[in-house]
Amino acid sequence: MADFRKSTVYQIYPKSFYDTDGDGLGDLKGVTAKLDYIKELGVDYIWLTPFFVSPQKDNGYDVEDYYNIDPRYGTMEDFDELAKEAEKRGIRLMLDMVFNHTSTRHEWFQKALAGDEKYKNYYIFKKGKKPGVPPTNWDSKFGGNAWEYVEKFDEYYLHLFDVTQADLNWDNEEVRKEVQNIVKFWMKKGVKGFRFDVVNLISKGIFEDDFEGDGRRFYTDGPNIHKYLKELNETTFGTDAEIITVGEMSSTSIENCYQYAGAESNELSMVFSFHHLKVDFMGNEKWVLVPFDFQKLKNIIFEWQTKMSQHNAWNAVFWCNHDQPRVVSRFGNTEKYWKESAKMLATVVHCLRGTPYIYQGEEIGMTNAGFTDISQYKDVESLNHFRILQEKGLTEDNAYSILKVHSRDNSRTPMQWNNGENAGFTSGTPWIEVIKNYKYINAESQIDDENSVFAYYKKLVKLRKDEDAISYGDFQSMAENHKEIFAYKRQYNGETIIVVNNFYGKEILWDTEIDLSGYKCILSNYNDSKVDRVLKLRPYESIVLKK
Repeated sequence: MADFRKSTVYQIYPKSFYDTDGDGLGDLKGVTAKLDYIKELGVDYIWLTPFFVSPQKDNGYDVEDYYNIDPRYGTMEDFDELAKEAEKRGIRLMLDMVFNHTSTRHEWFQKALAGDEKYKNYYIFKKGKKPGVPPTNWDSKFGGNAWEYVEKFDEYYLHLFDVTQADLNWDNEEVRKEVQNIVKFWMKKGVKGFRFDVVNLISKGIFEDDFEGDGRRFYTDGPNIHKYLKELNETTFGTDAEIITVGEMSSTSIENCYQYAGAESNELSMVFSFHHLKVDFMGNEKWVLVPFDFQKLKNIIFEWQTKMSQHNAWNAVFWCNHDQPRVVSRFGNTEKYWKESAKMLATVVHCLRGTPYIYQGEEIGMTNAGFTDISQYKDVESLNHFRILQEKGLTEDNAYSILKVHSRDNSRTPMQWNNGENAGFTSGTPWIEVIKNYKYINAESQIDDENSVFAYYKKLVKLRKDEDAISYGDFQSMAENHKEIFAYKRQYNGETIIVVNNFYGKEILWDTEIDLSGYKCILSNYNDSKVDRVLKLRPYESIVLKK
């Protein structure tokens, strides 16, 4: 059985990873070409974001055909080759499955629009409240109302995301059977992992106006969600003990996650939750500029770590993905302490209880894009909000400042392979601009450098395999109210590991109030960390102690 507790997953956004044919878009052959690099890092799984046929209104999360590869990424032969070459290196593939919605170009939706009742029932069509008024006042996640009018039926269809992403009706058993068939198809191809996109939104609750929020309380963690996940588990991936699964849980509750990812609940192996990545929001509002709240960050991570452990449920732990800004720009220091802060942030996540996920480029300390003009942005959400922010009365400069911090394009810039043209990503014109700092932040310059960010990530991946206290141990928070320190303890079978991180760019003295005489430092982002009861921590210093 795959032991996901000792594993690390590497996320690839193929479009920006490596381009082998010079068209400016990364492709599946590009992933195959870089397998030795991924193997060197030591990870166990590659999670690939969607490469299925898609109009790309939401970068592939609008699927037109779940059974075929989008020609811009290659062919089914390319996929088979990738699977075979990955297996040779002991790396497994995890596919990203988008089952809350399909593209409106999907055959099912096209048949629905043609008036085929069977396929109309695959989606959520409703009458308006009165002429010109949608069924509910819910907001789409990408801005605007979540319902789109279809004149032919005098009805609206639900799209919680882009207008071209129509929500599927999971209450229809035929839809669930279709989904099961898709999963089985990819299992036959040897796929050993599945990541389910916004999967806790598939069971809608009641369709009524929300006068308190944007509607999410009526469709998040809905009434049949656990039933549908159990059913999917029993009919598909649950039949193969080698397969691991992770659910992306949008605005979820911790109580639901005990079930989603409970050891005995037969739903999913683990969950992604995002509460810790809203600490630089204002409430749920992302498009603002506020400093991150360190105490809130600790409280959230500590609560999820402690409670998931108490309920024998498993977290996916991470800072970065294709939807999040780069963590070193977000919580670190890209000016004076780029390397130290990148390593410190890695330590925080990789020693937690849960399976760590590394997003391409994170392991070399890639930063936010630093774009200065709207023409450089490609993401539908960013483009919408650039307009919305100005409609709300912000100046263009203010709107740019917010995009610079929060845009999803920050993580979608090309992988920085070397200091050559286009950072070695493509011989053509990249689909989105390469970040200017690729001359000194790139993979080639770090692979053989013992002090590099890459070398440090390798050590963290290995540490999880070597230290049972990290992979299996319980979790205890430390220094809970300290204004600069992020520290915790992991214990298993008489072994103790203490992880101490200075989250800031100044020297800190911390009285641990523990006798550390029996502890030795097994990892640090400085070469000469000292172990004393009173720890003197340099800017962004990180120490892992073992007894």
